[in-house]
Amino acid sequence: MEYIENKELEEKEVKGIFTDMLKYAPSKLCGMFGNMIAVPIYTSLFSQEQYGLYTISIAMLSFLCIIFSDWVGLSGLRFFRKHQIVDDLPKYLSTLVTILTINIVLMFTIAFIFRNSLYSLFEIPFKYFLAVLFLIIPVAIRALLSQLLRAQLKSISYTVATILNQFATIFMAVCFAKCFNMGAASILLGMGVSISLIDILLLYQSEILKVFKFQKIEWRFILPIIKYGIPLAATSLSAWIITKSNTLIMKSISDFSQTALVGVGYSITLPILMPLFAMITVAAIPRIINLYEGKVDVRPIITKFLGYYILVALPLVTVMSLYSIDVAHVFIKNPKMYEASQLVPFFSYGVFFLAMTDYTTLQYHLANKTHIEFIIKLISGIIGVGLTFALIPKFGLIGVGIATFSANFLYCLLSMIIIIPNLNVYFPGTMILRIITALIPTSGVWYALKIYGTSITGVTQIAILLVTFYLIYFTACRKFINLAK
Repeated sequence: MEYIENKELEEKEVKGIFTDMLKYAPSKLCGMFGNMIAVPIYTSLFSQEQYGLYTISIAMLSFLCIIFSDWVGLSGLRFFRKHQIVDDLPKYLSTLVTILTINIVLMFTIAFIFRNSLYSLFEIPFKYFLAVLFLIIPVAIRALLSQLLRAQLKSISYTVATILNQFATIFMAVCFAKCFNMGAASILLGMGVSISLIDILLLYQSEILKVFKFQKIEWRFILPIIKYGIPLAATSLSAWIITKSNTLIMKSISDFSQTALVGVGYSITLPILMPLFAMITVAAIPRIINLYEGKVDVRPIITKFLGYYILVALPLVTVMSLYSIDVAHVFIKNPKMYEASQLVPFFSYGVFFLAMTDYTTLQYHLANKTHIEFIIKLISGIIGVGLTFALIPKFGLIGVGIATFSANFLYCLLSMIIIIPNLNVYFPGTMILRIITALIPTSGVWYALKIYGTSITGVTQIAILLVTFYLIYFTACRKFINLAK
């Protein structure tokens, strides 16, 4: 692809990314905060076995959403601008709704025909199985509408809907648990009610009904969506194998109690870290797609924001890993689950590399070659499953951590090795050098706290280390800039 130089448009979109980041920030920060308060609430409200049952139910929900709904919403984001330019959004939206409806009907049909196989795979009671199936309907609608909001660059509307959904789910789950003593099923019911209400809000915010019309479906609309979306679904399924299959493997080897520990390990890492890390990509990706469709070279922009991501993420996951026991004690209110702290270092760094692939795999999305991402993630997932089966009997929870980290690291590594011509991401070397420069003296502060700061709480030490790192980093930045002048 030959790029057209358009510095004015490029600068405008970069400024737009920073503006959108500020608009998306409340949703991501509140999402992170919501997940932070959900863990202690749920671990205090439910027994270890009930939490394990909830973990398996969510694994089933994400499994079915990946296959039947999520990829439709992501396809809606990818091609929205293209169809907006040529003014055929009504047909495009009608196509998306038709595909999603067919998928949901197909899901119920397959779930009924292969119900015994699904029971064997997830091993959850029938009422949970049925609840998950019906929960997918509002979840699928939300997935499509929220991606269309992103495509329309309605960041504030997206933020409002996300925040409301987060806290409404927690509130309703607690109400159902307290009032009806429904156990882990109260979380699923709370999700169903809150997401259904949010779907109504999303319809209003997106204003899709103003342009949506039921029209005759044309294959020229369907084929690009399927070509882009099906490999994307397969890729997400491979990611599910990396991040969720170990809960099923642990259940097959042990019981719901051990599965709960894996679920808690994820709950205090992935749902808390990912909203923060995604703050950049949720704002950047729609505008990068717009630039690419305008034939602007997006590689320098992706590289720049990759550097920002590493600057935010690496110090945080490092201190979380160093103080994993303190982190676990902050979030886990059931002492029987403190053992999950062993997973924090492995899962934290696993999330770090997983989130980094949002930048390194963007090349496949822009080139509409998502099958490459599927292949490398499938390879990583298979290796992760193999390691999980091999390491759990010998190392227990540590085996789960090693396998998960290895799979995520391999996935990131392969995405940096296998590149699309003219779309490869550059290495942000200067920023990495500055980060290393700041980490070295910060490690000295950590050693001093370890020896002399025994009276200081772990959470306070984490705050001290992060403040120290960023003070040193930005001081070094100013010195580098002055030297350059």
